[in-house]
Amino acid sequence: MTSRRAEIRRALSFRNISAIYIFIVLFVVFTIWIPEKFLQVGVWRSLLDAEALTGIAAIAALIPLVAGSLNLAVGAQVGFSAILAAWLLGVAQLPIAVELPAVLLAGALIGLVTGLVITKLRVEPIIATLGMSSILLAGMAWVSNSQQILGLDPAYREIATSRFLGITVPVWVLLAVAIVTWYVLERTPVGRRMYAVGFAPEASHLAGIGVDRLRIGSLVAGGALAALAGALLTSRLNAGDPTVGPSFLLPALTAVFLGATQFRAGRFNVLGTIVALYVLAVGIKGLQLAGLPRWVNDLFYGMSLILAVALSQWEKREKRKAAEGDDAAEEDSSPTPPAKDGVAAGG
Repeated sequence: MTSRRAEIRRALSFRNISAIYIFIVLFVVFTIWIPEKFLQVGVWRSLLDAEALTGIAAIAALIPLVAGSLNLAVGAQVGFSAILAAWLLGVAQLPIAVELPAVLLAGALIGLVTGLVITKLRVEPIIATLGMSSILLAGMAWVSNSQQILGLDPAYREIATSRFLGITVPVWVLLAVAIVTWYVLERTPVGRRMYAVGFAPEASHLAGIGVDRLRIGSLVAGGALAALAGALLTSRLNAGDPTVGPSFLLPALTAVFLGATQFRAGRFNVLGTIVALYVLAVGIKGLQLAGLPRWVNDLFYGMSLILAVALSQWEKREKRKAAEGDDAAEEDSSPTPPAKDGVAAGG
């Protein structure tokens, strides 16, 4: 019974579900401050739809992070894929059935190249993805001539605007992506190996795990998901806009790092990422409805990212200390080797 109560206290502790408590505080504050604007069904519905693409981009950033690779090119990958989708539809006049797989394949190839640069050329992930981000931004400007690409098939817009059970398609896509990613990471040997690689790459290599193969695969999967977000972005806008993709980077990374402090104590996880994403979005939406200037958004996300990374690193240090403490306790409690000729070992 005591153990059960301890589990419940730990599950409900601020340290474990701080995002839930922050959401309650934000909800109460904005309900009192601007009830006539904040408590509208349309506001919450648009919030759910507006963050769906950011959620897919966040999971695209999460998967490589699990395997130990910080991907700073997520925003540029979303933007390049959006421009590529618009070019294939508007300029090359390809049908949607060909355009969509082509964009996803291009995103996967970008992830493959990034993974090869990191694993074969031994370039640090931060530098490799920063360089890839710059290359993709140049590619966006080249393909679009730094102009919007218009004249897309109106049927393409229906992908992002159609509703099922009152919820738009991008929200359902995010739900499907989140469930599949959660299952792979939490319930399969591949997911367990990815966490092992991200936590201790050297030990994983000595244990016979294909570290490089998993890191490349995680970047390929992340690239394909970023491309999916880009294709849906073009569908939502019904145009290719070279300015909107990079803005996905900060919210996506903030959600991933804040999510790592939720539910799994310093471990990147899908559920924590989605919850953190929408808690942050509620904060931003409330500030916008209250009439604060737009630069407050960047300030909010920037401060949240710094706080989230600090909390995530602190959780990891605590977890390592606990693991080292358990190992030390296990060594102390291990039976003393039998003495030879009445002399204790080491005595």
